[in-house]
Parts: sequence; C-alpha cells; structure tokens
Amino acid sequence: MNKPHNSGNNNDALLKRYDRLLELTTELVSTLDLGVLLKLIVDAAKELTSSQAAALLLYNPQRNHLYFEAATEQLRSDDTLIAIPMENSIAGWVYQNKRPLVLEQASEDLRFFREIDIVTTFPASTIIGVPLLTKAKTIGVIEAVNKTSGVFDEQDRRVLEALAAQAAIAIENTRLFRQSDMISELVHELRTPLSALSAGVHLLQRDELEETQRARIRQTIANEVQRLNELATNFLELSRLESGRVRFEKEPVHLEGLLRETFEILRPQADQEQITLEADIQQSLAPVMGDRNQLKRMLLNLITNAIKYNQAGGYVRALLVREDSGVEIRIQDSGVGIPQDQIDKLFDRYYRVPGAESRVGGTGLGLTIARRIVQNHGGRITVESELEKGSTFKVWLPSGAGD
Repeated sequence: MNKPHNSGNNNDALLKRYDRLLELTTELVSTLDLGVLLKLIVDAAKELTSSQAAALLLYNPQRNHLYFEAATEQLRSDDTLIAIPMENSIAGWVYQNKRPLVLEQASEDLRFFREIDIVTTFPASTIIGVPLLTKAKTIGVIEAVNKTSGVFDEQDRRVLEALAAQAAIAIENTRLFRQSDMISELVHELRTPLSALSAGVHLLQRDELEETQRARIRQTIANEVQRLNELATNFLELSRLESGRVRFEKEPVHLEGLLRETFEILRPQADQEQITLEADIQQSLAPVMGDRNQLKRMLLNLITNAIKYNQAGGYVRALLVREDSGVEIRIQDSGVGIPQDQIDKLFDRYYRVPGAESRVGGTGLGLTIARRIVQNHGGRITVESELEKGSTFKVWLPSGAGD
C-alpha cells in the first residue's frame, strides 16, 4: 500500500528538480563569459544532486587529457594544471564511453584516479559522472561527489544528464560566440595592412615612379607584411589563451632572474632607440608559482611597449617589491604617457593610443595578451600615466612559497 504513495513522492521530487533545472538553464544561456558559465554549471550540479561538491572537466584535444576547469570547492593552487588521463580514471571512462557512471565506493574502483581528491579537501566516497555531449562530439565530464544523504540514484543520474545536455550546448555556444567575435575584429584589423599592400603593389606597377619612391613603397610593403605576420601570431596566441587551450605548467619562478633575462633579450632594441634599461630588485623575494615561459612573454610585451613608446635618451626601469603576500613588478618608463581618458581602453584588443599608430609599429594585442597571462596566474595588472612624463605598469602575482 505504501509503494504507490512513495512512488508519487519520488515523482513529485523529480518534477521539482526538473522545474529547478529549467530555472537554472535560463541562467546558463544568459551568460557568454565561459568562466562564469562553468561556475554556474558546477553550482547547479551540486544543488540538483544534493551532493557535497561538484566539478567540471573539459577535454583538451592537443594533450588528449581532461582538465579541471571549475569546481564548487575552492580549487587548490595547482590543480587546474593536473591532467586527468583517459585511461584508469573515472572521468576518462565516462568521457570515452559517453555513458554515466555511478560508484558507491569510488576509491575501491580500479578506475579511480583520485581526481576528485585533487580538487577537494575531503575524500570522495560516492561519485556520479556524466558526459558533456553535443551532436558532434563529447567535450567533457561533470562529476558530483558524496551524496549528502544516502547514495546517488536513478533520479540523480537523470537530472544530472539533463543538466549536462544543456550545459554542453551553452559551453559550445559561448566558445563559438567568442571565436566569431574575435574573428570579426581580426578581419577589421586586417583591412588596413591589406589596403596598404594593395596600394603599394599598384603604385610599383607605374613606370613614372622614381627609384626613391619605389624604395619607400617597398619598405612600406615590408613593414605591412611584418605587421600581418605579427597580427596572425598574436591573434592565435590570444585565442588560445582565452579559450583555455594553453595549459600553464606551474613551477617556482624567481622573477629576478627572469627579469634580467628579459632585459638582455631587449637590450639591443633599447640601445638602438637610445633607451637605458634599469633594474631595482629587492633581495630574497619569494618565488611565484607560474608558467615561466608565459611570464616571460608577459614581461617581454610590457618592456617592449615601454621601449617603443619612449623618447630618445629616456629610460625603462623595472622594480620588484614585496606586496600583499605576493610580488609586484613595476615597469616604469619616461615615455610620452597616455591620456587619462584612454587608460581604460589600453587592454582592449587591437587598441592603440591615438596619434601613435604612424610613429610606433604594433598590433594592439601585446597588452591584451599580457593581461590574460597575469589573470591566468591569479594576479592583477594596473597602469598609471601622465602625459609627457611616462607610465608605470604594475603587475601583482601571488607568492608561491613562504618568505
């Protein structure tokens, strides 16, 4: 006699969870920020399955691994860099088989790679994982951990699969929107150098041109070809950084040595522009945990910018100081400065200070790339400037070891 009553209660509970899923789906489709979207998805997974935690992993085709991209628990400092292999892991099994998996004693399963233990500060006992499926491919996995009461059941599986179906669509739409937005901007930026190349080639075909004019046009063509090459290179780098396809290999990085190395690379350029490079570095600074190559790219972009927008006889000074449980890099220059009403636009894609385009070469992506690298390291970047007196870029990065 009690079974129909319990069945009705179960159906009512499931319907309530589907109603809640509809509400959450509205939130998912309303954001085009991938980071915000992934956080909404794991929060929804945790709520809908009444679990202790939830995590989301996305597949990286270049590495053939899954990577943690979001979790309801605070991610440990290095876990976003840990690759989850396809073999001998729960997430890998779910991804490859495109099927859900429920485990009551996860740690005893041969497929358990301790992936959830990597993310959370508590051991995983019960786990439910479902694939993120689109019409064309599988893009990742959602896992919920430790049912707060009892074990994961059929209702949990069904509601988490329904969430995963909506989440996969939302993730792909966000990725496509970002790519189309960036491509449209790139096409717009390509018009200027392509127009210059077209005009140059047309003029070179005229017999009446003097040799001095031909030489000037050839130099213009060479400059624009170089600019196109830089645009393509920087665009690909930025798109990889913003899509999450670049995996940061974290290690202790001593910024003093990295900064001096960057100076030596750029010294010939500075000497040619009659710019002095100076360093003021506090001793015994704690290292930062980061990707050395990416941090070097960030420094190269900032210091190159400081040299290009400087004045003959000027200087570029780099300072490293202890600041708020981290290290602050300050890149100061004696350059032309930036108008106050333009500072907020500095890190926008393809932005270049008005009036400087004809005098200073560049793509307008260097500072955008630098900011993205800093953000991916959990840091922040700001700028202060005064016209005709110079600019100071400040980069704060969290320390990776105790002082």
